[in-house]
Amino acid sequence: MSGDEELAKDLGPLAALTIGVGTMIGAGIFVLPGEAISRAGSFAIVSFVLGGGIALFTALSASELGTAMPRSGGAYFYVNEALGPLFGSIAGWANWLGLAFASAFYMVGFGEYVVGIAGLPDGFMIAGFTVPWIKFIGLLAATLFVLVNYIGAKETGRLQNVIVVILVLILTVFTVYGATRAAPANVPGSKGLTPMLETTGLIFVSYLGFVQITSVAEEIKEPGKNLPRAIIGSVVIVAIIYALVLVVMSAAVEPGFIQAQSEADNIAVVEVARLLMGPIGAGAMLFGGLLATASSANASIMASSRINFAMGRDRIVTPDLNEIHPRFGTPYRSIALTGSFILLFIVAAPINTLASIGSFLHLVIYGLLNIALVVMREADAIDYEPSFTVPLYPFTPIVGGLLSFALIYYIEPLPRLVGGFIVLFAAVWYLGYARTRTEKQGLLSEYVLSREEEMPDAAVDAAESVQPTGDNQYRVMVPLANPAHEKELITLASAIAKQRDGVVDAIHVITVPDQTSLSYAADHIERVEEDHRSVLEKAERDAETFGVEVDTHTIISHRGIEEVFDAAKDHDADLTVMGWGPSSGSRVEGAVDELTSDLPCDFLVLKDRGFDPERVLIPTAGGPDSVLSVEIGKLLQQEFGSELTLLHVADGEQEGREFLETWADEQGVDAELRVETGDAEAAIETAATDATLVILGASERGVLSRVLTGSLVPDVVANVDCSVLMSERKRDRGVLERVRGLLGR
Repeated sequence: MSGDEELAKDLGPLAALTIGVGTMIGAGIFVLPGEAISRAGSFAIVSFVLGGGIALFTALSASELGTAMPRSGGAYFYVNEALGPLFGSIAGWANWLGLAFASAFYMVGFGEYVVGIAGLPDGFMIAGFTVPWIKFIGLLAATLFVLVNYIGAKETGRLQNVIVVILVLILTVFTVYGATRAAPANVPGSKGLTPMLETTGLIFVSYLGFVQITSVAEEIKEPGKNLPRAIIGSVVIVAIIYALVLVVMSAAVEPGFIQAQSEADNIAVVEVARLLMGPIGAGAMLFGGLLATASSANASIMASSRINFAMGRDRIVTPDLNEIHPRFGTPYRSIALTGSFILLFIVAAPINTLASIGSFLHLVIYGLLNIALVVMREADAIDYEPSFTVPLYPFTPIVGGLLSFALIYYIEPLPRLVGGFIVLFAAVWYLGYARTRTEKQGLLSEYVLSREEEMPDAAVDAAESVQPTGDNQYRVMVPLANPAHEKELITLASAIAKQRDGVVDAIHVITVPDQTSLSYAADHIERVEEDHRSVLEKAERDAETFGVEVDTHTIISHRGIEEVFDAAKDHDADLTVMGWGPSSGSRVEGAVDELTSDLPCDFLVLKDRGFDPERVLIPTAGGPDSVLSVEIGKLLQQEFGSELTLLHVADGEQEGREFLETWADEQGVDAELRVETGDAEAAIETAATDATLVILGASERGVLSRVLTGSLVPDVVANVDCSVLMSERKRDRGVLERVRGLLGR
């Protein structure tokens, strides 16, 4: 049993750009420039520009994928969706641990700045061992930030905006003032191409995070236009800032000055600021470094929990990691495990190694992300309709992928070895653990196996050898909004799940007005809906009476019915059981999604007048919706011993009897057969006088959406006294049928 909260979001374009800039204007530019100049000389500037260029190629691909598939999990989700769970496992572990290594790097950088401010010595003695102050402070800071995230106190968007503005202002003043002191003669000589490429691998950690903007794509107004602007714009802005800072650092001080600071373990950017602007400049840089390292670490820890959530949802890792703390409302297990990794990495590795491993793992992710884009395009993915497309396709993603993988070669041997081990571990983890639990196959494998005769045998064998073998557990999703009908919906869903050896996904959609920020609503959820957890806790208790596993989720959204359809897709539901019309209490906007696209799963909608499955009437004229009605009736019969009656209304008695007997035999159902002639609605109403429940097939495309929004109440539903269950089968619809559904509305 597990519970988690999901957040559907809403952001303006400037705020999205700030997120991108804020994730990258961090510890990298305050910690690494001195090391970069010492290693590559004047080519350190090229290293930062080249890193930005590689990031830009991936930013273009991420923009297209983000506008087509705005989902939590970012790069992991895209790789898993396109390339399948083997590569999804690699991307997920690389992203998760890459953020942990980056956080450890930020925290050691934080320690360097605190030591610089306090003027502390190199270390202190404990039990005969020298403990470096930098590492000790890094451990304390990491523990603090993990604890802050554990209990749920986090940066607000406004605070993050303030931090970004302060950091950009500090770097701007430093750059402008330093430019007045710059002299081309001071720029150190180049140390060659190889040192430059090796330096690029080291500093690439400075460009982590821009893909995380895609995780909030649904939050951004006009995402087709503003999401690419935010992702691409943030990379370009940050690359320009980095390049200017490196130019000033190289040209504003005498040759050899930065090399001497690195050898003395001083923070080069602070010492350059001290030389140019005196104690005020050094103080500003120290303050900026503290803000940057702290903000970057906190953001990375928070981002890791999103990745864990997405991996847990796909069962790449155990979903138990997503369990929400009953008091703090945070994924405490995930945060605690990530925090343990961060503390271990701080102790185990020097700062440059931490940065290089973080760079390695993210280069792997970015390479796979570019490949994922090519697969989504070439395999003709259903519903892949990006609002933004990369220019110069396929050149852009191919070059982006090649550059990402090529740069890995120039990362130092030890970080490359550790990163390679993590990639190997992720592959073994999938084959030994996740393969038997996950169900999603991935578009690439589906494409290859669906064209088995056309594909090379090696490709088919490879696709078959890594196919997931999860048990495809049947999932019944129940959206809950009105506590008055919760028990009936959960009872129906649990009975079906029990007979199918499945599980129940209970989701509570909390709808807030457009004027209310969803980030605010998430932080003040008790104000938005008091005792919001009680609905799901009651659902858990009711489902447990059937011995059925139940997972609970809370979704905060500006949307009503549409959010249910998206949740059914996200949770891979086989069947959704929900209440009838807007009486559920949520704001209804009209289920346009149902009219314009395929149903994500089978749907049952209950008009509740007291759930009693003793005598079940199932009218039928054939068709897939009637088949679903009979399937549900048979499950109720197995669970409750229900008496089933099949009703067919025909023009002639004999003709109707022959149809019904043949159809019932095809369905393998034990039921009383009843044939009526005349008006269908009147016949159903008459037969329903002896029934305690009517299961009615939707029969008309688009009828279900109108039932959900309350714009249609069929006469038969209004005129019978018992509960009515409307059923509609998942079915792929062509363009013509979709247009008919729209016109029929």
